[in-house]
Amino acid sequence: MAEISTATEPAEPTETQPGTRPAKPAGGVQSVDRAIELLELLADFGGESGLSELAQHAGLPLPTIHRLLRTLLAQGYVRQTPSRRYTLGPRLIRLGESAGRQLGAGARPYLERLAHDLGESANLAMIDRDMAVYVAQASSSHSMRMFTEVGRRVYTHCTGVGKAVLAQLPDQTVREIMGRVGMPPATDQSITDVDALLTELAATRERGYAIDDGEQELGVRCFAVAVPDAPTPTALSVSGPAARVTYEFGDRAVPVLHRVASELTRELITAAP
Repeated sequence: MAEISTATEPAEPTETQPGTRPAKPAGGVQSVDRAIELLELLADFGGESGLSELAQHAGLPLPTIHRLLRTLLAQGYVRQTPSRRYTLGPRLIRLGESAGRQLGAGARPYLERLAHDLGESANLAMIDRDMAVYVAQASSSHSMRMFTEVGRRVYTHCTGVGKAVLAQLPDQTVREIMGRVGMPPATDQSITDVDALLTELAATRERGYAIDDGEQELGVRCFAVAVPDAPTPTALSVSGPAARVTYEFGDRAVPVLHRVASELTRELITAAP
């Protein structure tokens, strides 16, 4: 197994260049911090980038980045295309799936409480490869209820969790995602124009929650909020038949969703080891 070198490297400028990430806190292993940063940058770029783009945004010398990428390539965490660009590697899939299962298991008690308090199905989802994937659900006790299979991937433009996730991203990133996956209509209520979607996302940011009003499935309404400070854009939602999940229901549900989202952040996502 290849090892990541921890040897001390020449000191580099400490100022953060425009468009780069802030410096990592002191006390970590520098090479590990930098390798993780490269993986995060690749994810920010949609999973693929060239060496010069990584160097520009990481603020590291090309030899340093090249050395780190060689190690990540050898371990399967990065892959190189025939055009010499770098993409996220297949070994990350297993890690991501395992982390998602663990997060879903930890979140389930919170979702069960949310479903009990509000009387409707509750879901937790996060963005993954330009789609929203459900990682946990707790079902309503009603005979007529919403059921979403854990692991199901859905388009972001026509779902409550998807729009709550997209609202956490810059408009240009949203445009790029829509350009890659498209905006197929799930119902005649679905937004199919990217400019209209950006207007809806601006309204989502302003009011603090997203709404799916029959856009994924006719007769179903969903309210969703962002999970703050999650390392990957994540959203929490409650959904059900529109006859029960009214806008008055939303007035009551949204504060509860925000409270549970904050609890998830505090106790599952950013908790200290």
